[in-house]
Amino acid sequence: MNKAELIEAIATETGIAKKDVDAALKSFVNVVSGTLQKKEKVQLIGFGTFETAERAARTGRNPANGEPLKIAASTLVKFKAGAALKEKVNTKPAKAAKKAKKK
Repeated sequence: MNKAELIEAIATETGIAKKDVDAALKSFVNVVSGTLQKKEKVQLIGFGTFETAERAARTGRNPANGEPLKIAASTLVKFKAGAALKEKVNTKPAKAAKKAKKK
């Protein structure tokens, strides 16, 4: 699902205009990005937690010629799914469950 499809799905489910959903989604992304930039975490109970982690500088290898190269330290974004999301992902959709019972 891409951004346009997500906006369409949210607009359809909520009855909110697409332009308003787009504005809310942009705001969500901006707020989460800004919070992570400050090295704070964003926790959405039932959905999951976005947080940052530091990756130390290290030496890697150039795959083309095998020469060592320095990889700079960086900050990465981690997402840990919440219990409700994990349960939803691991539960069969209603349509698939009905088809399975018929067979």
